[in-house]
Amino acid sequence: MDILDFHTHRTDADRAIISVDPHEFAPEPGKWYSVGFHPWSDLEALGEEDFALLEQCASHPQVLTIGETGLDSLRGAPLDIQETSFARHLCLAASVGKPVVVHSVRTAQRILAVKRATGCQVPLAIHGMRGNEHVARLLLDADCYLSFGIRFNPAALRITPLDRMLIETDEHPAAISEVAAAVASEKGLSSKELMELTAANIRRFTAYSTY
Repeated sequence: MDILDFHTHRTDADRAIISVDPHEFAPEPGKWYSVGFHPWSDLEALGEEDFALLEQCASHPQVLTIGETGLDSLRGAPLDIQETSFARHLCLAASVGKPVVVHSVRTAQRILAVKRATGCQVPLAIHGMRGNEHVARLLLDADCYLSFGIRFNPAALRITPLDRMLIETDEHPAAISEVAAAVASEKGLSSKELMELTAANIRRFTAYSTY
């Protein structure tokens, strides 16, 4: 079955990768998941037992990606604590052989710097991409995938190669078909073409995980 929605927090979603906190991971048959500690979480309160739980969840066959994790300059724990958590997610992802879903708010350069510092060579997808074309180019040049929701920067979307583009609903009530229609219109594709293309991109992004 093709996955169309790369990232959502709606636990009842179908044909989607559902992002959950490890403490809330309760996999249902036929569904796919991403697990991680969001940068808005109380990262300062997390202990080794929490990261042990994350590691246990990360190895589950229904978990396709690690995250969402990342950095947010406007909200959450101090950035140095966010960076430590993000680095741990990257290293865990490398150890289990799964890609990473990244939350980035005005932190694109720092995201890439943390990855370089860890030396963990895992694929990254920036979810909820709303940055401008300069941010998009920086991330694309670093081999990131970009995932677009119902609100996006048209210039950033236009420069995103078709083979590096994903779509998502995140927490928005819009159906993934609505997101596909909006993105397809900007890219000069039909909704059907867009959904087939992004489903193929998700398969490739998660190719070495259990999917």
